[in-house]
Amino acid sequence: MQKLWTSREIAAAVGGEASADFDVCSVTFDSREVEAGSLFIALKGEANDGHKFLDSAFAKGAAGALVSTGVAHSHVRVADTMDALNTLGVASRGRTAAKIAGVTGSVGKTGTKEALSAALARGLRGPVHRSVKSYNNHTGVPLSLARMPADSAFGVFEMGMNHAGELATLTQLVRPHVALVTWIAPAHIEYFGSEEAIADAKGEIFQGLEPGGTAIIPFDSPHCDRLVTAAKPYATNIITFGRGAGADVRAIDEMPGPKGTQITAALPGVDVSFTISQPGAHWVNNALAIMATVQALGGDLAAAGLALADFEGLPGRGAQYRVDGLLIIDESYNANATSMIATLAVLGKTQAQRRIAILGEMRELGSQSEELHAAIAAPLLAAGVDFALLVGEGMKALGTALAGRVDHIHVDDAQTALDRAIALVKDGDAVLIKGSNAVGLSRIVDALRGGKN
Repeated sequence: MQKLWTSREIAAAVGGEASADFDVCSVTFDSREVEAGSLFIALKGEANDGHKFLDSAFAKGAAGALVSTGVAHSHVRVADTMDALNTLGVASRGRTAAKIAGVTGSVGKTGTKEALSAALARGLRGPVHRSVKSYNNHTGVPLSLARMPADSAFGVFEMGMNHAGELATLTQLVRPHVALVTWIAPAHIEYFGSEEAIADAKGEIFQGLEPGGTAIIPFDSPHCDRLVTAAKPYATNIITFGRGAGADVRAIDEMPGPKGTQITAALPGVDVSFTISQPGAHWVNNALAIMATVQALGGDLAAAGLALADFEGLPGRGAQYRVDGLLIIDESYNANATSMIATLAVLGKTQAQRRIAILGEMRELGSQSEELHAAIAAPLLAAGVDFALLVGEGMKALGTALAGRVDHIHVDDAQTALDRAIALVKDGDAVLIKGSNAVGLSRIVDALRGGKN
Protein backbone atom coordinates (compact mmCIF):
# COMPACT_ATOMS: atom_id res chain seq x y z
CA MET A 1 0.00 0.00 0.00
CA GLN A 2 1.15 3.53 -0.77
CA LYS A 3 2.76 5.41 2.09
CA LEU A 4 0.68 8.49 2.91
CA TRP A 5 2.43 10.01 5.94
CA THR A 6 5.36 9.24 8.21
CA SER A 7 5.12 9.93 11.92
CA ARG A 8 7.75 12.64 11.56
CA GLU A 9 5.76 14.34 8.80
CA ILE A 10 2.61 14.18 10.89
CA ALA A 11 4.38 15.61 13.94
CA ALA A 12 5.89 18.43 11.89
CA ALA A 13 2.55 19.23 10.26
CA VAL A 14 0.52 19.38 13.49
CA GLY A 15 3.17 20.59 15.92
CA GLY A 16 3.04 17.36 17.89
CA GLU A 17 5.50 14.91 19.39
CA ALA A 18 5.97 11.45 17.90
CA SER A 19 6.55 8.56 20.27
CA ALA A 20 8.10 6.37 17.56
CA ASP A 21 8.82 6.15 13.85
CA PHE A 22 5.91 4.73 11.84
CA ASP A 23 4.37 5.05 8.40
CA VAL A 24 0.65 5.20 7.62
CA CYS A 25 -1.22 4.49 4.40
CA SER A 26 -4.66 5.77 5.42
CA VAL A 27 -6.30 8.13 7.91
CA THR A 28 -9.57 7.75 9.84
CA PHE A 29 -11.30 8.91 13.01
CA ASP A 30 -13.79 6.01 12.91
CA SER A 31 -12.40 2.88 14.56
CA ARG A 32 -14.73 0.78 12.37
CA GLU A 33 -12.80 1.98 9.29
CA VAL A 34 -9.34 1.13 10.65
CA GLU A 35 -7.28 -1.20 8.46
CA ALA A 36 -3.66 -2.32 8.42
CA GLY A 37 -1.45 0.77 8.30
CA SER A 38 -4.07 3.31 9.37
CA LEU A 39 -3.54 6.48 11.34
CA PHE A 40 -6.37 6.58 13.89
CA ILE A 41 -7.29 10.09 15.05
CA ALA A 42 -8.81 9.98 18.52
CA LEU A 43 -11.36 12.79 18.41
CA LYS A 44 -13.24 13.89 21.49
CA GLY A 45 -16.92 14.55 20.84
CA GLU A 46 -19.97 15.27 22.94
CA ALA A 47 -20.99 11.60 23.05
CA ASN A 48 -17.75 9.66 22.55
CA ASP A 49 -14.03 9.97 23.12
CA GLY A 50 -11.95 8.29 20.41
CA HIS A 51 -9.25 7.51 22.96
CA LYS A 52 -11.57 4.78 24.30
CA PHE A 53 -11.24 2.95 20.98
CA LEU A 54 -7.44 2.96 20.70
CA ASP A 55 -7.02 -0.68 21.71
CA SER A 56 -9.62 -1.72 19.15
CA ALA A 57 -7.95 0.37 16.44
CA PHE A 58 -4.54 -1.14 17.05
CA ALA A 59 -6.03 -4.63 17.21
CA LYS A 60 -7.27 -4.01 13.66
CA GLY A 61 -3.80 -3.02 12.48
CA ALA A 62 -3.48 0.72 13.06
CA ALA A 63 0.13 1.83 12.61
CA GLY A 64 -0.19 4.88 14.81
CA ALA A 65 -2.60 7.30 16.44
CA LEU A 66 -3.08 11.02 16.85
CA VAL A 67 -3.88 11.58 20.53
CA SER A 68 -4.10 14.27 23.18
CA THR A 69 -3.12 12.05 26.15
CA GLY A 70 -0.25 9.68 26.77
CA VAL A 71 -0.92 6.14 25.51
CA ALA A 72 1.06 2.92 25.23
CA HIS A 73 0.63 2.67 21.44
CA SER A 74 2.70 4.40 18.75
CA HIS A 75 1.37 7.92 18.48
CA VAL A 76 1.75 11.61 17.80
CA ARG A 77 0.60 13.63 20.78
CA VAL A 78 -1.01 17.06 20.43
CA ALA A 79 -3.00 19.39 22.65
CA ASP A 80 -6.24 19.03 20.67
CA THR A 81 -6.88 16.28 18.11
CA MET A 82 -9.62 18.19 16.25
CA ASP A 83 -7.29 21.13 15.74
CA ALA A 84 -4.62 18.68 14.63
CA LEU A 85 -6.98 17.08 12.09
CA ASN A 86 -7.62 20.51 10.57
CA THR A 87 -3.90 21.27 10.53
CA LEU A 88 -3.07 17.93 8.92
CA GLY A 89 -5.66 18.63 6.22
CA VAL A 90 -4.12 22.04 5.57
CA ALA A 91 -0.65 20.48 5.36
CA SER A 92 -1.90 17.86 2.91
CA ARG A 93 -3.45 20.53 0.71
CA GLY A 94 -0.22 22.53 0.87
CA ARG A 95 2.07 19.73 -0.26
CA THR A 96 0.25 18.77 -3.46
CA ALA A 97 0.30 20.27 -6.94
CA ALA A 98 -3.10 18.74 -7.71
CA LYS A 99 -5.82 20.72 -9.42
CA ILE A 100 -8.65 20.95 -6.90
CA ALA A 101 -12.42 21.10 -7.44
CA GLY A 102 -14.86 21.99 -4.68
CA VAL A 103 -18.49 20.92 -5.08
CA THR A 104 -21.52 22.17 -3.17
CA GLY A 105 -25.23 22.61 -3.77
CA SER A 106 -28.60 21.85 -2.23
CA VAL A 107 -29.07 18.79 -4.44
CA GLY A 108 -26.81 16.60 -6.56
CA LYS A 109 -23.48 17.35 -4.92
CA THR A 110 -22.52 13.78 -3.95
CA GLY A 111 -23.52 12.25 -7.28
CA THR A 112 -21.81 15.08 -9.14
CA LYS A 113 -18.68 14.69 -7.03
CA GLU A 114 -18.52 10.97 -7.78
CA ALA A 115 -19.21 11.38 -11.50
CA LEU A 116 -16.70 14.23 -11.78
CA SER A 117 -14.04 12.07 -10.13
CA ALA A 118 -14.77 9.26 -12.59
CA ALA A 119 -14.66 11.71 -15.50
CA LEU A 120 -11.25 13.05 -14.48
CA ALA A 121 -9.86 9.57 -13.80
CA ARG A 122 -10.90 8.35 -17.25
CA GLY A 123 -8.58 10.95 -18.79
CA LEU A 124 -5.51 9.13 -17.43
CA ARG A 125 -3.73 12.35 -16.55
CA GLY A 126 -2.78 11.17 -13.08
CA PRO A 127 -4.33 9.92 -9.83
CA VAL A 128 -7.65 11.42 -8.74
CA HIS A 129 -8.46 11.78 -5.06
CA ARG A 130 -11.98 12.46 -3.81
CA SER A 131 -13.87 12.73 -0.57
CA VAL A 132 -15.79 9.53 0.09
CA LYS A 133 -19.37 8.98 1.20
CA SER A 134 -20.77 12.34 2.32
CA TYR A 135 -17.70 13.45 4.24
CA ASN A 136 -18.52 17.09 3.62
CA ASN A 137 -18.64 18.79 7.04
CA HIS A 138 -16.23 20.26 9.60
CA THR A 139 -14.71 16.83 10.30
CA GLY A 140 -15.22 15.13 6.94
CA VAL A 141 -13.53 17.81 4.83
CA PRO A 142 -10.22 17.98 6.73
CA LEU A 143 -10.21 14.17 6.94
CA SER A 144 -10.66 13.93 3.17
CA LEU A 145 -7.83 16.39 2.68
CA ALA A 146 -5.56 14.48 5.07
CA ARG A 147 -6.18 11.34 3.02
CA MET A 148 -5.01 12.92 -0.25
CA PRO A 149 -1.77 11.44 -1.63
CA ALA A 150 0.83 14.09 -2.37
CA ASP A 151 1.16 12.95 -6.01
CA SER A 152 -2.53 13.35 -6.84
CA ALA A 153 -3.22 15.05 -10.16
CA PHE A 154 -6.74 16.07 -9.21
CA GLY A 155 -8.72 16.37 -5.99
CA VAL A 156 -12.51 16.57 -5.80
CA PHE A 157 -14.05 17.63 -2.49
CA GLU A 158 -17.68 17.85 -1.50
CA MET A 159 -18.64 20.60 0.91
CA GLY A 160 -21.97 20.84 2.72
CA MET A 161 -23.56 23.12 5.26
CA ASN A 162 -26.74 23.78 7.20
CA HIS A 163 -25.80 27.14 8.71
CA ALA A 164 -24.31 30.35 7.34
CA GLY A 165 -20.54 30.60 7.66
CA GLU A 166 -19.79 26.87 7.46
CA LEU A 167 -18.79 26.84 3.81
CA ALA A 168 -16.61 29.91 4.25
CA THR A 169 -14.52 27.89 6.71
CA LEU A 170 -14.45 24.67 4.68
CA THR A 171 -13.49 26.30 1.40
CA GLN A 172 -10.51 27.99 3.05
CA LEU A 173 -9.26 24.50 3.89
CA VAL A 174 -9.87 23.08 0.40
CA ARG A 175 -8.67 26.14 -1.57
CA PRO A 176 -10.23 24.97 -4.84
CA HIS A 177 -9.10 26.00 -8.30
CA VAL A 178 -12.68 25.42 -9.44
CA ALA A 179 -15.75 25.90 -7.22
CA LEU A 180 -19.04 24.42 -8.44
CA VAL A 181 -22.57 25.04 -7.17
CA THR A 182 -24.90 22.37 -8.55
CA TRP A 183 -28.29 23.90 -7.65
CA ILE A 184 -30.13 25.86 -4.98
CA ALA A 185 -33.20 24.31 -3.32
CA PRO A 186 -35.03 24.66 0.01
CA ALA A 187 -32.87 22.10 1.82
CA HIS A 188 -32.21 23.04 5.49
CA ILE A 189 -34.52 26.02 4.98
CA GLU A 190 -35.51 25.66 8.64
CA TYR A 191 -32.15 27.27 9.48
CA PHE A 192 -32.20 29.96 6.78
CA GLY A 193 -35.74 31.15 6.24
CA SER A 194 -35.45 31.68 2.47
CA GLU A 195 -33.84 30.25 -0.64
CA GLU A 196 -32.01 33.56 -1.09
CA ALA A 197 -30.28 33.00 2.23
CA ILE A 198 -29.40 29.45 1.17
CA ALA A 199 -27.91 30.80 -2.07
CA ASP A 200 -25.82 33.27 -0.09
CA ALA A 201 -24.53 30.47 2.14
CA LYS A 202 -23.71 28.24 -0.85
CA GLY A 203 -21.95 31.20 -2.49
CA GLU A 204 -19.43 31.18 0.36
CA ILE A 205 -17.61 28.39 -1.51
CA PHE A 206 -16.13 31.00 -3.85
CA GLN A 207 -14.31 32.71 -1.00
CA GLY A 208 -11.63 30.01 -0.94
CA LEU A 209 -10.82 30.06 -4.65
CA GLU A 210 -7.16 30.07 -5.56
CA PRO A 211 -5.89 33.05 -7.58
CA GLY A 212 -7.03 32.64 -11.19
CA GLY A 213 -9.83 30.33 -10.03
CA THR A 214 -13.11 29.54 -11.73
CA ALA A 215 -16.65 29.68 -10.37
CA ILE A 216 -19.20 27.39 -12.03
CA ILE A 217 -22.83 28.41 -11.54
CA PRO A 218 -26.26 27.04 -12.62
CA PHE A 219 -27.58 29.44 -15.27
CA ASP A 220 -31.20 28.26 -15.05
CA SER A 221 -31.42 28.82 -11.31
CA PRO A 222 -33.46 31.84 -10.22
CA HIS A 223 -30.49 32.59 -7.97
CA CYS A 224 -27.91 32.68 -10.79
CA ASP A 225 -27.32 36.44 -10.57
CA ARG A 226 -27.01 36.22 -6.80
CA LEU A 227 -24.34 33.51 -7.12
CA VAL A 228 -22.50 35.47 -9.81
CA THR A 229 -22.41 38.47 -7.47
CA ALA A 230 -21.02 36.26 -4.71
CA ALA A 231 -18.33 34.89 -7.04
CA LYS A 232 -17.09 38.13 -8.60
CA PRO A 233 -14.79 39.25 -5.74
CA TYR A 234 -12.97 35.89 -5.74
CA ALA A 235 -13.18 34.29 -9.21
CA THR A 236 -11.12 35.23 -12.22
CA ASN A 237 -13.48 33.22 -14.43
CA ILE A 238 -17.22 32.69 -14.04
CA ILE A 239 -18.81 29.91 -16.12
CA THR A 240 -22.54 29.22 -16.20
CA PHE A 241 -24.15 25.94 -17.24
CA GLY A 242 -27.69 24.95 -18.16
CA ARG A 243 -30.30 24.79 -20.89
CA GLY A 244 -30.87 28.51 -21.25
CA ALA A 245 -29.62 30.24 -24.38
CA GLY A 246 -27.22 32.45 -22.45
CA ALA A 247 -25.40 29.68 -20.57
CA ASP A 248 -21.65 29.34 -21.24
CA VAL A 249 -22.00 25.54 -21.17
CA ARG A 250 -25.31 24.61 -22.72
CA ALA A 251 -27.16 21.53 -23.92
CA ILE A 252 -27.98 22.22 -27.57
CA ASP A 253 -29.49 18.80 -28.19
CA GLU A 254 -30.85 16.07 -25.93
CA MET A 255 -32.08 12.64 -27.00
CA PRO A 256 -33.39 10.44 -24.17
CA GLY A 257 -33.15 6.71 -24.79
CA PRO A 258 -33.46 3.39 -22.97
CA LYS A 259 -29.82 3.46 -21.87
CA GLY A 260 -29.50 7.12 -20.97
CA THR A 261 -29.58 10.50 -22.63
CA GLN A 262 -27.40 11.53 -25.57
CA ILE A 263 -26.35 15.14 -25.23
CA THR A 264 -24.62 17.58 -27.51
CA ALA A 265 -23.23 20.39 -25.41
CA ALA A 266 -21.67 23.69 -26.41
CA LEU A 267 -18.69 24.59 -24.23
CA PRO A 268 -16.38 27.57 -24.63
CA GLY A 269 -14.49 26.88 -27.85
CA VAL A 270 -15.82 23.36 -28.52
CA ASP A 271 -18.97 21.26 -28.93
CA VAL A 272 -19.00 17.80 -27.34
CA SER A 273 -21.41 14.89 -27.84
CA PHE A 274 -21.69 12.27 -25.13
CA THR A 275 -24.16 9.99 -23.36
CA ILE A 276 -25.08 9.95 -19.69
CA SER A 277 -26.26 6.68 -18.21
CA GLN A 278 -28.32 8.20 -15.41
CA PRO A 279 -31.96 9.07 -16.20
CA GLY A 280 -33.68 12.37 -15.57
CA ALA A 281 -33.41 16.02 -16.46
CA HIS A 282 -31.50 16.67 -13.23
CA TRP A 283 -28.69 14.45 -14.49
CA VAL A 284 -28.49 16.43 -17.72
CA ASN A 285 -27.90 19.45 -15.51
CA ASN A 286 -25.27 17.57 -13.46
CA ALA A 287 -23.51 16.40 -16.62
CA LEU A 288 -23.22 19.94 -17.98
CA ALA A 289 -21.73 21.05 -14.66
CA ILE A 290 -19.26 18.17 -14.77
CA MET A 291 -18.13 18.93 -18.31
CA ALA A 292 -17.70 22.59 -17.42
CA THR A 293 -15.55 21.61 -14.44
CA VAL A 294 -13.46 19.11 -16.41
CA GLN A 295 -12.69 21.77 -19.01
CA ALA A 296 -11.84 24.36 -16.34
CA LEU A 297 -9.45 21.90 -14.67
CA GLY A 298 -7.73 21.05 -17.96
CA GLY A 299 -9.13 17.52 -18.10
CA ASP A 300 -9.99 15.37 -21.12
CA LEU A 301 -13.53 16.12 -22.31
CA ALA A 302 -13.78 13.10 -24.61
CA ALA A 303 -12.72 10.74 -21.84
CA ALA A 304 -15.10 12.46 -19.45
CA GLY A 305 -17.98 11.74 -21.83
CA LEU A 306 -17.07 8.06 -21.89
CA ALA A 307 -16.99 7.98 -18.10
CA LEU A 308 -20.46 9.50 -17.85
CA ALA A 309 -21.80 6.82 -20.17
CA ASP A 310 -20.52 4.15 -17.76
CA PHE A 311 -21.36 5.88 -14.49
CA GLU A 312 -23.74 3.88 -12.29
CA GLY A 313 -26.17 5.30 -9.75
CA LEU A 314 -25.02 5.44 -6.14
CA PRO A 315 -26.73 3.50 -3.35
CA GLY A 316 -29.34 5.78 -1.84
CA ARG A 317 -28.86 8.31 -4.62
CA GLY A 318 -30.35 6.86 -7.77
CA ALA A 319 -29.07 3.30 -7.93
CA GLN A 320 -31.53 0.99 -9.67
CA TYR A 321 -31.90 -2.67 -8.81
CA ARG A 322 -33.87 -5.41 -10.54
CA VAL A 323 -35.08 -8.26 -8.37
CA ASP A 324 -36.81 -10.73 -10.63
CA GLY A 325 -39.54 -8.58 -12.21
CA LEU A 326 -39.36 -5.77 -9.64
CA LEU A 327 -37.49 -2.50 -10.31
CA ILE A 328 -36.27 -0.59 -7.25
CA ILE A 329 -35.15 3.03 -7.62
CA ASP A 330 -33.10 3.75 -4.51
CA GLU A 331 -33.20 7.42 -3.49
CA SER A 332 -33.37 6.65 0.21
CA TYR A 333 -30.41 8.74 1.38
CA ASN A 334 -31.80 12.25 1.15
CA ALA A 335 -34.77 14.33 0.08
CA ASN A 336 -35.90 17.88 -0.44
CA ALA A 337 -38.64 19.33 -2.61
CA THR A 338 -36.44 19.75 -5.69
CA SER A 339 -35.00 16.25 -5.60
CA MET A 340 -38.44 14.75 -4.91
CA ILE A 341 -39.80 16.39 -8.06
CA ALA A 342 -36.82 15.27 -10.14
CA THR A 343 -36.95 11.63 -9.07
CA LEU A 344 -40.73 11.40 -9.40
CA ALA A 345 -40.24 12.52 -13.01
CA VAL A 346 -37.82 9.60 -13.47
CA LEU A 347 -40.42 7.22 -12.05
CA GLY A 348 -43.01 8.69 -14.41
CA LYS A 349 -40.89 7.79 -17.44
CA THR A 350 -40.27 4.25 -16.22
CA GLN A 351 -42.24 1.48 -17.95
CA ALA A 352 -44.01 -0.68 -15.38
CA GLN A 353 -47.29 -2.39 -14.65
CA ARG A 354 -47.60 -0.21 -11.55
CA ARG A 355 -45.64 2.79 -10.35
CA ILE A 356 -45.32 2.88 -6.58
CA ALA A 357 -43.79 5.76 -4.60
CA ILE A 358 -42.59 5.11 -1.05
CA LEU A 359 -41.87 8.60 0.20
CA GLY A 360 -40.42 9.58 3.57
CA GLU A 361 -40.82 13.01 5.04
CA MET A 362 -38.40 15.79 4.15
CA ARG A 363 -36.65 17.10 7.25
CA GLU A 364 -35.38 20.57 8.25
CA LEU A 365 -38.06 22.51 6.37
CA GLY A 366 -39.26 24.52 9.35
CA SER A 367 -42.42 26.56 8.92
CA GLN A 368 -42.58 25.70 5.21
CA SER A 369 -42.80 21.95 5.83
CA GLU A 370 -46.53 21.54 5.34
CA GLU A 371 -46.57 23.65 2.17
CA LEU A 372 -43.56 21.91 0.60
CA HIS A 373 -44.85 18.44 1.38
CA ALA A 374 -48.29 19.21 -0.03
CA ALA A 375 -46.71 20.59 -3.21
CA ILE A 376 -45.34 17.13 -4.05
CA ALA A 377 -48.88 16.12 -5.04
CA ALA A 378 -48.67 17.72 -8.48
CA PRO A 379 -45.46 16.01 -9.63
CA LEU A 380 -46.65 12.73 -8.10
CA LEU A 381 -49.86 12.92 -10.16
CA ALA A 382 -47.91 13.92 -13.27
CA ALA A 383 -45.71 10.85 -12.81
CA GLY A 384 -48.73 8.56 -13.03
CA VAL A 385 -48.11 7.02 -9.63
CA ASP A 386 -50.57 4.20 -8.94
CA PHE A 387 -49.98 3.95 -5.20
CA ALA A 388 -48.14 6.07 -2.64
CA LEU A 389 -46.87 4.85 0.72
CA LEU A 390 -46.17 7.94 2.83
CA VAL A 391 -43.91 7.78 5.86
CA GLY A 392 -43.49 10.20 8.75
CA GLU A 393 -45.29 13.14 10.29
CA GLY A 394 -44.37 15.58 7.54
CA MET A 395 -45.99 13.42 4.88
CA LYS A 396 -49.46 13.86 6.38
CA ALA A 397 -49.77 17.09 4.37
CA LEU A 398 -49.11 15.20 1.13
CA GLY A 399 -51.66 12.58 2.11
CA THR A 400 -54.25 15.30 2.56
CA ALA A 401 -53.39 16.78 -0.84
CA LEU A 402 -53.75 13.34 -2.49
CA ALA A 403 -57.11 12.48 -0.92
CA GLY A 404 -59.50 11.22 -3.59
CA ARG A 405 -56.86 11.54 -6.30
CA VAL A 406 -54.37 8.69 -5.80
CA ASP A 407 -54.53 5.52 -3.71
CA HIS A 408 -52.25 5.97 -0.74
CA ILE A 409 -51.70 5.18 2.90
CA HIS A 410 -49.78 7.06 5.59
CA VAL A 411 -47.69 5.37 8.29
CA ASP A 412 -45.68 6.79 11.15
CA ASP A 413 -42.32 5.10 10.71
CA ALA A 414 -40.02 3.11 8.44
CA GLN A 415 -40.61 -0.22 10.18
CA THR A 416 -44.35 0.00 9.60
CA ALA A 417 -43.67 1.09 6.05
CA LEU A 418 -41.41 -1.93 5.57
CA ASP A 419 -44.18 -4.29 6.64
CA ARG A 420 -46.63 -2.61 4.28
CA ALA A 421 -44.13 -2.53 1.40
CA ILE A 422 -43.36 -6.24 1.59
CA ALA A 423 -47.08 -7.01 1.34
CA LEU A 424 -47.64 -4.41 -1.36
CA VAL A 425 -45.03 -4.75 -4.09
CA LYS A 426 -44.92 -7.47 -6.71
CA ASP A 427 -43.26 -8.38 -9.98
CA GLY A 428 -43.90 -5.82 -12.68
CA ASP A 429 -43.81 -2.87 -10.28
CA ALA A 430 -41.40 0.05 -10.38
CA VAL A 431 -40.85 1.33 -6.84
CA LEU A 432 -39.29 4.68 -5.99
CA ILE A 433 -38.03 4.85 -2.40
CA LYS A 434 -37.08 8.35 -1.31
CA GLY A 435 -36.90 10.31 1.93
CA SER A 436 -34.56 12.09 4.30
CA ASN A 437 -31.90 9.71 5.54
CA ALA A 438 -33.03 9.96 9.16
CA VAL A 439 -36.40 8.42 8.21
CA GLY A 440 -34.58 5.13 7.58
CA LEU A 441 -36.07 4.02 4.26
CA SER A 442 -32.85 2.28 3.26
CA ARG A 443 -34.06 -0.74 5.27
CA ILE A 444 -36.93 -1.07 2.79
CA VAL A 445 -34.46 -1.10 -0.09
CA ASP A 446 -32.41 -3.80 1.63
CA ALA A 447 -35.45 -5.91 2.39
CA LEU A 448 -36.86 -5.74 -1.13
CA ARG A 449 -33.46 -6.65 -2.50
CA GLY A 450 -33.38 -9.70 -0.26
CA GLY A 451 -30.72 -8.37 2.07
CA LYS A 452 -28.19 -7.71 -0.68
CA ASN A 453 -25.66 -4.90 -0.17
